[in-house]
Amino acid sequence: MDFELTETQQLIRATARDFADKRLAPAAHDLDEHERFPLEYIQELASLGLMAVNLPADLGGSEAGVVAYSLAMQEIASACASTAVTMSVTNMVGEVIAQFGNDAQRRRYCTGLANGELVAGSFALSETDAGSDPGGMTTTAVREGDSWVINGSKQWITSGAYAGVMVVWARTAPRDTHPGTRGISCFLVEGKTPGLRIGRAEDKHGLRASNTVSLSFENCRIPSSHLLGLENGGFRIAMMALDGGRIGIASQAIGIARAALRESVRYAKDRHAFGKPIADFQAIQWKLADMQTELDAAYLLTMRAAWLKEHNMAFSREASMAKLFASEAANRICNEAVQIHGGYGYIREFAAERHLRDVRVTTIYEGTSEVQRMVIARSLLAP
Repeated sequence: MDFELTETQQLIRATARDFADKRLAPAAHDLDEHERFPLEYIQELASLGLMAVNLPADLGGSEAGVVAYSLAMQEIASACASTAVTMSVTNMVGEVIAQFGNDAQRRRYCTGLANGELVAGSFALSETDAGSDPGGMTTTAVREGDSWVINGSKQWITSGAYAGVMVVWARTAPRDTHPGTRGISCFLVEGKTPGLRIGRAEDKHGLRASNTVSLSFENCRIPSSHLLGLENGGFRIAMMALDGGRIGIASQAIGIARAALRESVRYAKDRHAFGKPIADFQAIQWKLADMQTELDAAYLLTMRAAWLKEHNMAFSREASMAKLFASEAANRICNEAVQIHGGYGYIREFAAERHLRDVRVTTIYEGTSEVQRMVIARSLLAP
């Protein structure tokens, strides 16, 4: 197996790392402390081609591939996880539209996301009682002439207050004739569409500079041309998008964990106890060794999933494995980072505290760890 990165992949990683080190890292604490959406940094990411890493060049994308996208996500997340999740969802929305949209939809929305005109994209699937079970969705879309009228609500929507376009799922067929997920369709809704109401920003444990809101649709009328893909074919779009999205969350988890480990090594060398650096103590050395080993394992699992997707091969199970292991390993790594920092790891002056808060959600969104285990087990048990 060849582990060498291509010239393009190295360039994307270097570009993301330079931006992360020089622009994002110095601002991350302030963004988190004041819960400020990183609008100016999102615009800069767009100018660098990092909001559309895997989109075709004719749609304004970098056309650099899934591996390059994962590498870029890792670098951005190591500096500011809140910015990384905005980048992740926008890249995912762009890919969904590029894959399932018609020419007009692709030109309008993919290009607008790539160049920053639309700021960000949102992925509106979850509802209050329909998270891991999209079949429980109650939001509806009814055809009226040349329009669709959407009514209902969505929950936990990343960048919802800033998104220029949202990919929204709604039920378009009755449950009695189309039970479960068979009557769900997918739509493109622009951020300022009449009838779309944006809820207050959630007061979150972590990722506090990432905007997370609820959405409500009150007779929200959109043109019939804003149907994405086939009527009643939306569930397939959601599942394919989530498979790719899990690579993004695994990459985000790796980036956060990498930052936590880097700061732990630095602190262990600088902090003295009993007349010597705490890095000289075996208890600390073993923690660091385990952290690095888990980080490398997470990286390799994620690179495998990204490579498979990039080469148009089956990757659903591998994406779930990468997301499951990377997110849980990153939580362990960030927890150990706080332990290594001791009392300093519990105060906001030190980034270890922020990393632990930011990483927690990676085992929850884009499919919980429990859902990932279901996906993996089903693939093993399939005839």
